[in-house]
Amino acid sequence: MMANATAAPVDLGSPSTGFITLSAALVFLMMPGLGLFYSGLSRYNNALSLIMLCMMAMAVVTLQFFLFGFSLAFSETGGPFIGDFYNGALNTLGSHALVNTAPQIPSIAFMLYQMQFATIAAALIFGSVPERTRFLPAMVFVFIWTTLVYDIVAYWSWADHGWIRNFACIPMLRGDSSVTPCLEGGYDYAGGGPVHIASGFSGLAYCLLIGKRKHIHVEHHSVVNVFLGTGLLWTGWFAFNGGSAGAANTRAAMAGVVTTISAAAGAITWVGFDYIFTKKMSALGFCSGALAGLVAITPGAGFVAPWAAIIFGFAGGIFCNVWCRLKRRFSFDDSFDAWSVHGTGGFLGSILTGIFAQKWVGELDGTVLKGGWIEWHWMQMVYQLVGSIVIAVWSFVVSLVILFVINRIPGLHLRQTESDEVIGGDFVEMGEVGYMLVISEPGAEESSSPNTIGTLNDGRRVSSISLNHITAAKQKNGHAHGHAHGHGHNNPAFITGDRTLEMRRM
Repeated sequence: MMANATAAPVDLGSPSTGFITLSAALVFLMMPGLGLFYSGLSRYNNALSLIMLCMMAMAVVTLQFFLFGFSLAFSETGGPFIGDFYNGALNTLGSHALVNTAPQIPSIAFMLYQMQFATIAAALIFGSVPERTRFLPAMVFVFIWTTLVYDIVAYWSWADHGWIRNFACIPMLRGDSSVTPCLEGGYDYAGGGPVHIASGFSGLAYCLLIGKRKHIHVEHHSVVNVFLGTGLLWTGWFAFNGGSAGAANTRAAMAGVVTTISAAAGAITWVGFDYIFTKKMSALGFCSGALAGLVAITPGAGFVAPWAAIIFGFAGGIFCNVWCRLKRRFSFDDSFDAWSVHGTGGFLGSILTGIFAQKWVGELDGTVLKGGWIEWHWMQMVYQLVGSIVIAVWSFVVSLVILFVINRIPGLHLRQTESDEVIGGDFVEMGEVGYMLVISEPGAEESSSPNTIGTLNDGRRVSSISLNHITAAKQKNGHAHGHAHGHGHNNPAFITGDRTLEMRRM
């Protein structure tokens, strides 16, 4: 029976309920956006599998969050460390509201909205370990990670009894849910800690444990897909930050304004910073800078003024760009910068929120704040710094332990074999591919590429080719995978169901 069913109000169609439901749908669009972003950065033979990896993570976390994750992260009857199961499964489905967390909307709408945050946080991790991750252990990891990392960190940051949200009165809570929380502690409007710091530092743990790719590449198979993914992410971020107001109000609009300003500032900053070194205006740099600005503003979106958003975007663009460069010196393969952008950018954004938070922004929806450093509330910096450090350490250590244990279970080794990595995740993990092409060097015999569909500027032919042709070639030359960049005596051939992708070299 649904909790508080007799006292539940009847929602006849409030504007805020519609706003949050629509926001949930827009945040959901960030998932295919992230998949396209990662897909575009990858090699052609991992393009489809990275989208699948993101969407599979979404499906796994959706079920976990409905069954018990939402209750662990947001129940109002838990202690300072973790929630309970009071709002799990059917107890979530009602028109009653969470009084201290989202009082203006029914819990069912709030659960739907927060579910999208949990799914995107889990998928972000795979930006640290693309092109070498096995699906099955990755999904086992995602389920456990959401339970032991995301749900706990979200509770600390957002639940009415969470210790980061109530930093100033932790001794008063003492694990007693009947104590009225003071709600004076760290500021995190939309997920700088639970989403970005947690996923970024978990991604760092993942890439350190699983190791580098065997065939690291600098080219990206489709920057067009990267741009399309960035557009979907930017669009969804309006709802990601704006919807965190929990109602259709002026503070939600303010969050949307500072979000797009910070993204624009980040994009321009990253492009400009790269231009100093390359004298080129990079599309990839624009996309990376926009994401850096979006990540940085996330914790402060409902706390800072529009002018401050320019500082967030500028600082995020420079800070994340520098870390993307420095990671090479530390010799680890954070392949698509989940840690370098999301982990470091989320941490920076949390600190900047402690500096630039202002009382009047909170008052837009009646929230009472003490402000940040610029309003002489010095302790806010302590709350932000301690909260961010604890989230980073917890996420890294717990993820490392989870991954270590999973990797020791027979059949759940985390990493693909070297030969599988050469073939690519599309075919190895899925038996399908995103592309079915052959590229032949100038002068190669026409019979090896019977279905020419175009010619590149350098003279190489782009063709489709049948499985029968490749099978015959393998029987003649011997079955060998070769290397990712064509070194060795045999040309690598990648079987794609009834088609084959082959890179032929002179």
